[in-house]
Amino acid sequence: MDFQIDSPVASPMTRRRKAAMIVQMMISDGGTLSLAQLPQSLQEVLTRELGAIRLVDRNTVSAVAEEFASELEAVGMSAPGSRDGAILALADHLSPDLAEKLRSQLESVRNGDHWPRITDLPVERIVAIMVAESVEVCAVTLSKLPVGKAAEVLGQTPGDRARRITFAMSQTADISPDAVRRIGAALAEDYGSTRDLAFEKAPVQRLGAILNSTGTDRREDVLEGLGSKDPDFASDVRKAIFTFKDIAPRVKPTDIPNCIRSVDGEVLTTAIAAGLAGEEDLVKSAEFILASVSQRMATQLREDADERGRVKKADAEKAMTEITTAIREMVDGGVITLIDPDEADEEE
Repeated sequence: MDFQIDSPVASPMTRRRKAAMIVQMMISDGGTLSLAQLPQSLQEVLTRELGAIRLVDRNTVSAVAEEFASELEAVGMSAPGSRDGAILALADHLSPDLAEKLRSQLESVRNGDHWPRITDLPVERIVAIMVAESVEVCAVTLSKLPVGKAAEVLGQTPGDRARRITFAMSQTADISPDAVRRIGAALAEDYGSTRDLAFEKAPVQRLGAILNSTGTDRREDVLEGLGSKDPDFASDVRKAIFTFKDIAPRVKPTDIPNCIRSVDGEVLTTAIAAGLAGEEDLVKSAEFILASVSQRMATQLREDADERGRVKKADAEKAMTEITTAIREMVDGGVITLIDPDEADEEE
């Protein structure tokens, strides 16, 4: 009985066929290729060429590999190779107005797909969408983001809002492509433009920082007035404020020693003395500080506070402000993290 084995048959070695061979070699060696970046027409051509290859003799494979290596070595620079690629590569380095103008000229945008303008936005800008838009729109937006970025956005979205958005995702199964396109176009119009902002921080953060250093009576008066005009804004400002009475519920006990290390001893004694003689929330924070330091230090602080006696209101507020300022500096520097009051309420 004669056995016949197919011999490698010479096929026309076009550049497309060679490219398909190189792709097959790299895949066979376990390499990862980002072929999705190619236009679909080229992906189809590559697939068709690869499907046409059966057996290729060793000499031909070696010749194609050597030719590819030679051309690769001869390449001195790699550029985007297309207008869209150039726009995406340069957008972050151009003036905001010009970058926005060029993004609006992307081929995908001209074809009606505005989602690239949304998915390329900074995380904090997308979080603004999560807070301001309907949960259904937010669910669609979250679904269009790359997984890693979506997780980061969800992590920075307020707890209750995040839960409602994730639930709304279960209702997006039957949404039409046209509806998704229209949502993308609307969001791109409202959020896709890069705006020049006069202030780096949001209004809540700016007002919160001011009220942190404002006297108690004036701070409460301002917050009461805000509450009658804009309850939601007032609530957000209260969360942004961090005063002495917030130490107990928002600082971890293990962080207290580091937080008070840079505070002058006399200032600390004054704050403890005023806190122990103050209203309930102030007493809790003073006791919390004492319970979070060594027993020897706590005993000494109590004795010094007793000797300090009654503290004038202005001196008390000044001392307490120095302590809270030291804590906020550590938070801003990323050394410690405050406990989120909303998350604490949910755990209870």
